[in-house]
Amino acid sequence: MPKVGFVSLGCPKNLVDSEVMMGILARSGYEITPRAADADVLVVNTCSFIAPAQQESVQSILEMAEYKKFGRAQKLIVAGCMVERYRDEIREQIPEVDAVIGTGEIEKILEACEGSLRNGDAESAQLPTYLYHDLTPRILSTPRHTAYIKINEGCDHPCTFCVIPQLRGKFRSRRFESVVREAENLAAAGVREISLIGQDTTFYGEDLGLRDGLAVLLERLAQVEDLHWVRFLYCYPNRITPRLLDTIAEHPRLAKYLDVPLQHASRNVLARMKRGSNGDAFLKMLDKARKAIPGVSIRTSFIVGFPGETENDFRELCNFVRAAEFDWMGVFSYSDEDKSQSFALDRKVDEKTIARRRDTLMSIQKKISARKLKKQIGQTLQVMLEGPSKDTDLVWEARLQGMAPDIDGKVYVTEFEGVNDAADLPAPGTLATIEITEAKDYDLIGRVTNFEAPSSRTPHQVSTAQPTNLFPILT
Repeated sequence: MPKVGFVSLGCPKNLVDSEVMMGILARSGYEITPRAADADVLVVNTCSFIAPAQQESVQSILEMAEYKKFGRAQKLIVAGCMVERYRDEIREQIPEVDAVIGTGEIEKILEACEGSLRNGDAESAQLPTYLYHDLTPRILSTPRHTAYIKINEGCDHPCTFCVIPQLRGKFRSRRFESVVREAENLAAAGVREISLIGQDTTFYGEDLGLRDGLAVLLERLAQVEDLHWVRFLYCYPNRITPRLLDTIAEHPRLAKYLDVPLQHASRNVLARMKRGSNGDAFLKMLDKARKAIPGVSIRTSFIVGFPGETENDFRELCNFVRAAEFDWMGVFSYSDEDKSQSFALDRKVDEKTIARRRDTLMSIQKKISARKLKKQIGQTLQVMLEGPSKDTDLVWEARLQGMAPDIDGKVYVTEFEGVNDAADLPAPGTLATIEITEAKDYDLIGRVTNFEAPSSRTPHQVSTAQPTNLFPILT
């Protein structure tokens, strides 16, 4: 059978789509390879959220096309969000591409590899409706001990800067029991941390008639014994309910962590974004969250340079960030996307000003982060061990419960107390006790003083629909 190589770009939601496509192909006998030079078929799962992501996607497509021209590859398939925006342009302008698959067509990856989707389908231009389930095969590309579960797809929010509804379709939730079964199967396969994802996880279950659906789901997942941590990402600020906060506080397996992309703090800018609310209301929400969940870590993200953002608006945002003291924060430069509603807005901000504002805001957060992490020196904390650092084998990496995979800081482990042989080192995914000895701007350094012994429980029988981890994404 042919070998297939995948390039997956963009967010974790896109990564899950790639894992599903790999699972479908592996079930049919295809071999997934992490080496582009060994692949007979190359698949690029693209991102098209903002201009830099589009540029990265185009560059990746052209790089993979070189393997088709001069290497072993016989087919090149382009999938994902960029197909939903530029399906015809990809076909016309990149002749090396043999098939295109939108976000609602990922189950057709086998047909694409076999050549039956060469010219695409006429109906594929409709809004996506596809939603995977617990029996859909997946091959995890994350480390064995951690995985994402997509609990919903699409979005109904009218944010003027966002094109996700055009790329992913209307909001739709997965069935409750389907999510629970997938979590149980992943845990049985060795996954110890699950991150629930969706364009708006706090809206989960509304379309299924579930009230406080996310809280109900979290309560159920907190009962899965083999899991250490369960977290959720991408929650909408005005949907953080008292029940949701109480649920997180009550269950030890639920990570004391909130990811709330606020986008801005100025009432004027938020109104033009069609987000609503304001910085004062956000501060009250943050105060409630911190009182309800002692020690909670809070992450957010902002957009600077949105059309109409004045210097006063930006100063208001800076003052808000100083007052809010987030644990983690990302800042995006506004991208003027022609398919977004904000493209038609007046009073555009020039690129130089946008870059200055981004650097200024990140500088404020850098000082906040360094100050907060410095307070943890000398403390003894629980971490999840990740394994040897990607940068050097001399140290290991770990994460606190308040550090989400890939996006937040890390804890670098310089010593395992009492361990003299590499064979005695614990497996990635093990919970350990660490003494913090040093702090950087975004990371911590420490030594492990104790870690859990390997479980003596008999391994579970794993469903054939569940993943085998091959670390198969091309690098």
